[in-house]
Amino acid sequence: MDDLVTERLILRPLTPRQARRILDGDPGHDGPWASDYPTDGDLAGARRYLRVCAQDGDPQPFGAYEIRLREDGRAIGGAGFHAAPDPSGTVTVGYGLVPAARGRGYASEALRALLELARARGVRVVGDTDLDNTASQHVMTAAGMRPTGRDQRLAYYESPWPPDDPGASAPSTHAG
Repeated sequence: MDDLVTERLILRPLTPRQARRILDGDPGHDGPWASDYPTDGDLAGARRYLRVCAQDGDPQPFGAYEIRLREDGRAIGGAGFHAAPDPSGTVTVGYGLVPAARGRGYASEALRALLELARARGVRVVGDTDLDNTASQHVMTAAGMRPTGRDQRLAYYESPWPPDDPGASAPSTHAG
C-alpha cells in the first residue's frame, strides 16, 4: 500500500511491525517522531490495528496510518479506519494528533485524504466523537462529513455519499 500524500502531510500505512514499534516506543528507521508522539490514542490505534490483523488479516487500505509532516517527515499522530468495510460497505474512521500539532488543520487534511480513498472505492465512512469534543466535530465537518445525530454521549457523522456511489471519482491525493 502506498502512502497518501496531501499538501502538507504523508499518511503512511501501518504494518504490523510498525504498529509494534509504536507500542514499544521505538521509531526504528521509519523516521523521526514528535517529542510527544505516540499519544494514548496512537497506542490504542496500534493495538486495534494489530487485533484486526490477527483476527482478519491486514485490512489495508482500510487500516491505520501514521500522520507525518511532509516538511521533515516527523510523525505527529495517526488516522485510519477501524477495520475493513462491513457487509453494508461502511467503515469507521478515527484520528488524533499530538497536542503541539493541533489547531493547524492537519486532522481535517488527513481525514479528507481518507474520505477520498474510501469514496474512490465506493465505501461509506462513519465516525463519532464525544459531545464536548467540539474540535473533533469541527474536523469532521471541515473534512466534508455531515452530522447524523446525537445521543447522551456522542455526536455521529457520516460521509455524504452512500456505499458503492457510482459517481465516486479517483482520489485527488496521490501515492508518494
